[in-house]
Amino acid sequence: MRINHASTCPLRLLVQARPYLQSRSELCLNICREAPGVNVTVSSRLQTVAPLAERLRPSSLDEFVGQTHLTGPDSLLLSLSRESGTGSLIFWGPPGCGKTTLARLMAKRSNAAFKELSATVVGINDVRPIFEEAKNLLQLTGRRTIIFLDEIHRFTRSQQDVFLPYLEQGLVQLIGATTENPSFKINGALLSRCRVFVLERLTDDELLEVLTRALDRVSSSDPVGELPSTPEDTRLSGPSSRYPHVTYRILKSIASLSAGDARTALSLLELALVSHSSSEDVLLGALRKSVSTSYDRTGDDRYDLISALHKSVRGSQPSAALYWLARMLEAGEDPVYICRRMVVCASEDVGLADNHALPLATAVMQACQQIGMPECRINLAHLVCYLAEAPKSTRSYEAYNLAVDAARQDMTLPVPLGMRNAPTRMMKEMGYSEGYRYNPDYAHPVTNEYLPEKLHDKVFLRSAGDLSGKEWDGEALRAWEQNENGGVTWQGGEIVSGGADS
Repeated sequence: MRINHASTCPLRLLVQARPYLQSRSELCLNICREAPGVNVTVSSRLQTVAPLAERLRPSSLDEFVGQTHLTGPDSLLLSLSRESGTGSLIFWGPPGCGKTTLARLMAKRSNAAFKELSATVVGINDVRPIFEEAKNLLQLTGRRTIIFLDEIHRFTRSQQDVFLPYLEQGLVQLIGATTENPSFKINGALLSRCRVFVLERLTDDELLEVLTRALDRVSSSDPVGELPSTPEDTRLSGPSSRYPHVTYRILKSIASLSAGDARTALSLLELALVSHSSSEDVLLGALRKSVSTSYDRTGDDRYDLISALHKSVRGSQPSAALYWLARMLEAGEDPVYICRRMVVCASEDVGLADNHALPLATAVMQACQQIGMPECRINLAHLVCYLAEAPKSTRSYEAYNLAVDAARQDMTLPVPLGMRNAPTRMMKEMGYSEGYRYNPDYAHPVTNEYLPEKLHDKVFLRSAGDLSGKEWDGEALRAWEQNENGGVTWQGGEIVSGGADS
């Protein structure tokens, strides 16, 4: 193939070369070789198109920001890597907290062969050849292989099983990264062969450190050069000379908007760098609009938020309950899902103390189903406030749990004869329903043998006001008096102590 070197148009070179090349990588290599004056390497091209978060990944643990409980000198993770290698690990944490970066740095520290995969795009057939390659490498050189599997929870339980024999034999070391709870998403057999390390969301101060380091690098003459050796070298006293519109206030706002996600923070910084706005307020408004609410209906956040809502209602805190309700609805949660939990709350927590709670909850559920958002938010707010301010009683809920315990102890206890149904003559002759006193027939209370003989004196439902078995915590009471009762002593203590004395 002959290419006209007189033409300096890269597009024309691409058109001439396309029929003779097999892949995109070959195309780049041939253009770099044959076009005069082109000194761009393939790796540098890939580097320039990568997002800022990828280009500025730390190259050593000294540059890693956050997760000091894992990267500190006395941390268990580093101690393991120094002594006998880390073994197989699961990094569990929210997006943008450093799971992938930490895995790469741990592999670099161990000098092992590193294979990086994503469970979103690979399957078992892509993993098996790596096992054989790792086995051969270990036999020939004694060098181990680390397989980093991002989004490991995307593998089904049967797909996760493929790692078991190789981990058992020590042929490979697995580092998995997941945003989901490993207890629910990772196969128990695989989980027992791995150590789970929890990564936390980055704090605003940590994100500010990430941002100031990043701005220092992109402001230097070499945008992808080395990071400064210490965080103090990158603390900004004012705006960058190259990007004067990116002020300290902008960086602090980006850190706050990112909600602990370093990837989001660097993406917002990248937007700010290319902005031509000279007004801080205009730029901040644009950045706020570019941030989407992170809310996964199948993730832990959903269950954490509904738990916070339920517990706020149980604790008679309407303001807190309304806040969590708003968080869920504004993030796009299904209002019927929230209402189902409130229907349960109406019986579990309010219960016999207010028998109007359950009808209201079911009515609001019907309203949510028929009206939908955004109008049904008003119905949900009504319900949440009512339940939060209602008196609370768990007597029926606790009574049922006691009955369950009694039933499970012996599921074969016979129904007393007087309690049995007697629709036929033979059953009546066998004594079914004999001696049963039909309560409405009497002008006074009567008794029957309602329970099996073994449970004759068993009481499951406590009387109203019966506080037996309830815990007394003076410290917790004083904290409530100080924080929620204006420092006023709770008068109910005299009633409780009086009831206990009697």
